Amino acid sequence: MLSKRVGQRTIALAHPPSVLSFANIGGKCEGCGPLSTYFDELNDDSFFGQQTWEKAESTMQKKVLQRALEQARLKPKDLDYVLAGDLLNQCIGSSFGLREFGIPFYGLYGACSTMGESLSLAAMLIDGGFARICAAMTSSHFCTAERQYRMPVPYGNQRPPTAQWTATAAGCTILSADGPGPYLTHVTCGKIVDKGIADANNMGAAMAPAAYDTLSAFFRDTKTTPRDYDLIVTGDLGELGHAIVRDFFSKDGIELDSRFKDCGLMLYDRRRQDMHAGASGCGCSAAVLNGYLLTELRRGRWERILFAPTGALLSPTSSFQGESIPGICHAVCISSKLPAPSNA
Repeated sequence: MLSKRVGQRTIALAHPPSVLSFANIGGKCEGCGPLSTYFDELNDDSFFGQQTWEKAESTMQKKVLQRALEQARLKPKDLDYVLAGDLLNQCIGSSFGLREFGIPFYGLYGACSTMGESLSLAAMLIDGGFARICAAMTSSHFCTAERQYRMPVPYGNQRPPTAQWTATAAGCTILSADGPGPYLTHVTCGKIVDKGIADANNMGAAMAPAAYDTLSAFFRDTKTTPRDYDLIVTGDLGELGHAIVRDFFSKDGIELDSRFKDCGLMLYDRRRQDMHAGASGCGCSAAVLNGYLLTELRRGRWERILFAPTGALLSPTSSFQGESIPGICHAVCISSKLPAPSNA
């Protein structure tokens, strides 16, 4: 059997799955940001018509999957699998939100890298012939994350400058074995990287080493450089983490120019919105991908982008026990064109 592995950690998909449809949903703050026109739905009600914020997050997942299905003219029974996760304990945002659909379900936890993880696994399922159509999705909610990881919202605690704002958003991509594109051509699985950062209000610094590790592995495995891509998007490192990754590559003699972006710095207008170091949460990179990035890829603004969301693999218990914060980053290459056939 011909191996699809390229280098140590990257997979070149033999039959790149196509993006069939995509959708995203956001809250009030997301509607005040520069990407507001790229959302399928925005809601000023943080409860999304529900009684609790946790139920609101499940409602976002339910709605975003419904919208993606409608745009693809599909029914739930047409999906072979749905791969989803969130930040809540036992991923209840996903399991409660998707329980009525009756779709075979893989629950995932990659923290804020979950959109990259779900896309990677869905693409490999399709490329391997184990599925024809899959949905990859995730969500986060500012109030559910604050309640679980930090302080209850009514407490009104102050946040340091390195803190980031958890996005209230959800995103869903439906991939198919056939379609007009864009196409997922390569995936690189991240490794757990822990440099000893223990400050839960400095996620960017904790995740930056993992982003550097995965991006370096991708470039090394594919024998490409950052200049071979129209856009390289991490998420969500925020201001500090983004600068750290740029500095790491600079020490390697590789200068990341203006094509290097971060979802955490794209979702909000930080001059008008008090988001400190930027955005975070599973929904941040999911919303940016399933709105701005995929829309502009289809419009022809870019031909090839590298999407590399990052996650902090901590829990309230690990933080209370003084543990450091392990980071993870999963990378996916998305192209508006199918790659040329290999001669191998």
